[in-house]
Amino acid sequence: MARISDERAARWGYSGVAALRNSKKQLAFMVILVMIALWGYAVGMHGKIVGYRDVYSVTREIPWGMLIAGYIFCVVTSTGLCLVSCVGHVFGYEPYMPIAKRSVFLAIVFMLCGFSIIFFDIENPFRMAIWNVISPNFASNMWWMGTLYGLYLVALCVEYYFLLEQNHSFSRAAGFMGVLFGVAAHSNLGGIFGMLYGRQEWYGPYMPIYFIVSAMMSGGAAIIFFTCLARLINPEILDQKQERAINAVRQLTIMLICVIIFFTIWKVLCGIVVPEKYIAIHAFLIGRYAPLFWIGEVALGFLIPLVFLIISKGINYKLMFWGSGLMVIGIFFMRYNLVLEGEVVPGFAGLHVLEYPSVLNYAPSFHELAIVIAGVSMTIFGFMFGEKVFNGHQFQKHEVVPAGAFICPGCGGIHYLKEGETHDEAERRHHKLSFRD
Repeated sequence: MARISDERAARWGYSGVAALRNSKKQLAFMVILVMIALWGYAVGMHGKIVGYRDVYSVTREIPWGMLIAGYIFCVVTSTGLCLVSCVGHVFGYEPYMPIAKRSVFLAIVFMLCGFSIIFFDIENPFRMAIWNVISPNFASNMWWMGTLYGLYLVALCVEYYFLLEQNHSFSRAAGFMGVLFGVAAHSNLGGIFGMLYGRQEWYGPYMPIYFIVSAMMSGGAAIIFFTCLARLINPEILDQKQERAINAVRQLTIMLICVIIFFTIWKVLCGIVVPEKYIAIHAFLIGRYAPLFWIGEVALGFLIPLVFLIISKGINYKLMFWGSGLMVIGIFFMRYNLVLEGEVVPGFAGLHVLEYPSVLNYAPSFHELAIVIAGVSMTIFGFMFGEKVFNGHQFQKHEVVPAGAFICPGCGGIHYLKEGETHDEAERRHHKLSFRD
């Protein structure tokens, strides 16, 4: 493995793997997370060997289960983190700049963990990857999903590298490509649901829009939660610039929660008056799936986080930690409910076929739960690894500033002055800002 030079390590804020040994408690917790993940993935491999039809709870009537919900949760959150980070370093809104590195790093982690979950839902993932390249089907939403998410992951990795290098021109370009691929991939994922005419609860043009808006809400909740968690690991990382950034993300997240509540209310109202959708809506409002909706999605995902984030006023980090943490859990229930609500009504229900119940029952199996737990464990491990090895993703202060340059107070990078230019003018030019707060 190539050794990183001292100069590059200082520029990156790279502390090395040796930094993991600084706290024995944290190291022990990370080892436990890896063991849990290995256990979950081993259970998943057992399911592949035995046959997932024998160990998963999915059936011909309900072909998509918790693994699809877990995959959607991860990739949606990844896209949201990318979009939130790009508000700052791509589109030039300065308050968001200090969270860019952590957001992009977490977006990569969530994307990889999402791939690890879907790996066990596909019978032959390697064959799928090969034929995706050598025999593309441009009319398939699934082909576009795999291709666009692959390009999106590459763009994220390139963006993070140039953020480490403090090459903001290249990181901005890569970030813009990440936004394009992420939005395209994510709206396409919404299109997979929205184009299924036989599943009336999903069918409709609003699904791609809903996926994008809910992705930004997920990204806002994730960056608030993990930044507050990083503050517990290392209180020194939360400086004045990061506090300002988290407060800005908090305000955006509050607005997006209200927008998604608006979407949800109208989805329910429209479903009540449409006979094809009423059975599924009834099952989630007052039927067997009602606890998943009212407690998991509405209470944990919307109402409690909304109250906590509002009364925190951006300064009470304990309330923001619990609010965003509950919100992340609630968002997982939201994805789980989304997957189920389009499948729980049998296709023959409208024809009054008596062999089928009016509402199908689904509960995840032990294997499905183990794989999702493994993915969550690896997500938390990836976050902790990044915080320790990359020194909390802080922009580094250079001890030696070249002549004619200064350290930017917004991003921490070195900016060069043109002749007769002030620091403020140079900062605006570098970040392409037309105003300052």
